[in-house]
Amino acid sequence: MAPPCRDNGPVHRSKEQPLDRSITSSPQPASPSPAGSTGSSDFLQLNVADAPPGGRADWLARELRRAIADGRLPVGSRLPATRTLAADLRVSRGVVTEAYQRLTEDGQLAGRGRGGTIVVAAPVTVATPDTSTTATRPTTASTPRTPPYPSDPAAPVPPHPFTAPPGPEIFDELRAAPARIDLSPGVPDLAAFPRAAWLRAERAVLADLPAAGMGYGDPRGTPALRQAVAHWLARNRGIRVDPDEVLIVAGTSQALGLIAQVLHRDGDPAIAVEDPGSLGVRQHLQYWQVATPPIPVDDDGLCVDALRAGGARAVLLTPAHQFPTGVVLGGHRRRDLMHWAWAGGLIVEDDYDAEHRYDRAPVPALRSLLPDQVCYVGSVSKLLAPALRVGWLLAPSRYRKALADAKRFADLGNSALPQLVLARLMESGEMERRLRLLRRRHRRRRDAMIAAIDAHLPGATVHGAAAGLHLTITFDQAGTAPSDTDLAAAALARGVKLHPLSWHRQRPGRPGLVLGYAARTPGEITEGIALLAEALTVRS
Repeated sequence: MAPPCRDNGPVHRSKEQPLDRSITSSPQPASPSPAGSTGSSDFLQLNVADAPPGGRADWLARELRRAIADGRLPVGSRLPATRTLAADLRVSRGVVTEAYQRLTEDGQLAGRGRGGTIVVAAPVTVATPDTSTTATRPTTASTPRTPPYPSDPAAPVPPHPFTAPPGPEIFDELRAAPARIDLSPGVPDLAAFPRAAWLRAERAVLADLPAAGMGYGDPRGTPALRQAVAHWLARNRGIRVDPDEVLIVAGTSQALGLIAQVLHRDGDPAIAVEDPGSLGVRQHLQYWQVATPPIPVDDDGLCVDALRAGGARAVLLTPAHQFPTGVVLGGHRRRDLMHWAWAGGLIVEDDYDAEHRYDRAPVPALRSLLPDQVCYVGSVSKLLAPALRVGWLLAPSRYRKALADAKRFADLGNSALPQLVLARLMESGEMERRLRLLRRRHRRRRDAMIAAIDAHLPGATVHGAAAGLHLTITFDQAGTAPSDTDLAAAALARGVKLHPLSWHRQRPGRPGLVLGYAARTPGEITEGIALLAEALTVRS
């Protein structure tokens, strides 16, 4: 018998991990400078006198990012050799190497051997207020901010997406809201998209593609991608599946919509969901007139006793890394859930970011244990980019034809060219290489967020730090913390975007915030948490 459910408590409190850097910056110049002389360079009109003491690598990295963002360094630009720029600025070569390395890790620069260091990607930008008056200064938590980031912390908070309960357009509204530091969960590192590898694979696909390949294809997906997905799942998630059983879909959202339609037609008007659980998932299911009764989640994941008592015949859950708490479905809960499924229940497994793990062993997919009771959903949105709109759905045999028909009449199938390119990347090993790179980068960013929370929000409890692309923090309800929507609004007024935990709850619970770290640099993360602490202090 599974233990009774508890209110979701602390899951993981990770300590700061040392950064995995082989090159460290040094504030010392390469050689003594004449009295009153400072290093400067014609390149971007850089002057090392603008750098704060002990922070020259940070300063140089910021100046390079700013130049890439505003177009002074367009994609394809070649940067000076590290030795040349270090000599101009009269700093150690390690300072320049460290700055270049940080932007390389961010996906904005790439080394080309004898071809030098090249700008390969510009950052994704959002509408922000005019900052021309501070263009030559590094932005810090104490830098005055222009509207909509009021310099007066007590100033009234302008209209924001948190003024009313979230509706169907809430995520569009939040994405459109201007913010300098976006800590929204669910956003991968878009600057790390492997553009060069994608272009190489695309050229190879087009070179080999016969004319017939440009026509209508199988609405279930191209055979090449279905086979590549089957191989990927076998290698990385322990799932053995025939390519004919794979249905290619336009991301997790379409997979959930197809499942909802088929179950609703079969007389199942409800799919139980985790609580707390993804607001976006609930919205997709409810759009198709499917009820979403909440099932509580505690430190061991979904409470199966509550699921059984609720009477739903289907349940959607995130067992490998529960959203948003980050807990893993415990062994005894897995066994109990299997018994529930064997008795006639259907499990919808959303494996949305299971590959991103740092401090724990991989967790087997439920689909690998229960192929006849699990609809398995995955995508490349967290591995590459949501813009690709490519995912996959594995269904029990009794639902397979109905889901394929629903896909056919939805859109006749995904675009074939991106499928073929993705298949080539998956089969070549490029995806695994990207995943190894991202894990190292995400670990550093996660550690930076935990360190910043320790320093600026000592009263917060961290959840879900062992894996994923986000953290959840909660506050003691009996304390002086404001509502999490008020806190999210105050943070947005200071230029920091995030999710209130209450958005993802159907039942009352402790206030909290859901913070993404994958798309931000450690410096931006630290500044964002400092601004969040400022907002909490003012609103408490």
